[in-house]
Amino acid sequence: MFKKSLLTVIIAFHFVVAGYAQESLTTTFRKYGLEGGTTIYDYKNKKWLYSDTADAKIAMQPASTFKIINLLIALETGAIKDEHEIIPWPGKTDTTLYGYRPEIYKNLSVKEAFEVSAGWAFIEIAKRIKRPVYRKYLKQSGYGNLNLSEKGEDFWNFGPMKISPENQINFLVKLYEGRTPFSKRNTEILKKVMVTEKKGNYTLRSKTGWTRTEGQDIGWWVGYLTDKDRTYFFATRLKKALGKPNANFSKFRKAVTMEILKNLQGPD
Repeated sequence: MFKKSLLTVIIAFHFVVAGYAQESLTTTFRKYGLEGGTTIYDYKNKKWLYSDTADAKIAMQPASTFKIINLLIALETGAIKDEHEIIPWPGKTDTTLYGYRPEIYKNLSVKEAFEVSAGWAFIEIAKRIKRPVYRKYLKQSGYGNLNLSEKGEDFWNFGPMKISPENQINFLVKLYEGRTPFSKRNTEILKKVMVTEKKGNYTLRSKTGWTRTEGQDIGWWVGYLTDKDRTYFFATRLKKALGKPNANFSKFRKAVTMEILKNLQGPD
């Protein structure tokens, strides 16, 4: 009887803590006045946390977060040798679709193109890889809905190929555990390129993404943070109607995510 009562208390405590953490995510997200959601996976405790459970399952275009798996596919197929390969500037890009960014209109290494999110460079890389090859690796990785029917090269920003926040995290967990179809060498290259911040035991690997499609601005920030013995995977996706002003839309992707992660980590 005592054991049964103790088990009941433990289970109840677990759900109280989980519920508190989930409510904390929702409160933090709403504080910023944003539409969308943040999804977190606490790897150590095998626990999912959501600011919006329904939104976490809705698939949308991955935008530049696709550069994570795109880099792996390019390495695995030999479309590029390594992160130091130089991608020649093609001489023009569509500034209506991608904005005017003259500082990136030059030859760039793959690593530089990833870090500054140079869409033109990854479009050039994509031209070297046939769609059936993309579909094969995406299927083996369990990434997205596999609909690559978009005629343009940039199928990750425009068209019907979509992925949900939960799916983004599931892929990152596979990557972390070495359960993807990609070689260890190529996976390690990606992990190095993905490092956004490193300080002591703290390492943040991530990628942003932003596209304008289907009447919406869609802004992503996905990745994972390791700190001592803890690892948190995250996928934040913001949405707003095209033309609706929000000067903080871009920076809030990171701001809301980092505040949530800090709250989960607790005091040092």
